[in-house]
Amino acid sequence: MPFRLEDTFRDALAAQKGKEGRPLAGMWVCSGSPLVAELCAGSGLDWLLVDAEHSPNGLESILAQLQAIHGYPVHTVVRPPVNDTVLIKQYLDLGVQNLLIPMVNSATEAEAAVAATRYPPDGVRGVGSALARAARWNRVPDYLARAGETISVTVQIESGAAVAVVENILAVDGVDAVFVGPSDLAASMGLLGQQEHPEVRAAVEHCLSAAQAAGKPAGVNAFNPDTARHYLANGANFILVGADVALLARGSEALAAQYVQAAKDAGGGAPASY
Repeated sequence: MPFRLEDTFRDALAAQKGKEGRPLAGMWVCSGSPLVAELCAGSGLDWLLVDAEHSPNGLESILAQLQAIHGYPVHTVVRPPVNDTVLIKQYLDLGVQNLLIPMVNSATEAEAAVAATRYPPDGVRGVGSALARAARWNRVPDYLARAGETISVTVQIESGAAVAVVENILAVDGVDAVFVGPSDLAASMGLLGQQEHPEVRAAVEHCLSAAQAAGKPAGVNAFNPDTARHYLANGANFILVGADVALLARGSEALAAQYVQAAKDAGGGAPASY
């Protein structure tokens, strides 16, 4: 029986826009654990970002997480560590359908990202569908001819240089959406660690407005609930509002504060272990 691949993140964003529905809410999956990825996949969120830029993820762990998430009603986006043609080819062959390409600073870099996802003559992706999960080992009908339809490309705007040319980046054919990263953006503006600085917020809002004018979706990273609501009110179509590792870090700290530090403060010492 022929296999049918899932709808892309591009399709989800288009459906959301067509229905004038709510923005899509998602979270980072950074632990490298298929079990954690599956837990997050069943949460009810719209999308997950499996990260390999700042997280301990290689090809094997990404494959395991794709398999763990598969079947849940959630869209999976994967971020490679770099905008690299060979690495993107490997991700696509694993079955990654939705890419978030980091540190795209120009239209030329955006064009290179798109070209890496397309077979010749439209791009430079190497052909290996018979060997690859992407085509379910050539069980997906007409995969080579239709591969571009099964892939979405979102590029990340996270520098002052990228903000300055965001209109040009948005105009690149094959760029389906842009995603703004305020942390690196703030650093590039000489405001390291100040994602909430008014100048950083203004740069993010400029990108959101440019995307609206171009008719393409724009997303943003915002763990602070007030900031998230602000960007959603200013046109963000999709957003990341948390991370698996951050939730575990803050949750475990809260437990320690409640049961360890409180006991010490009361003079009882640390409680016995489980």
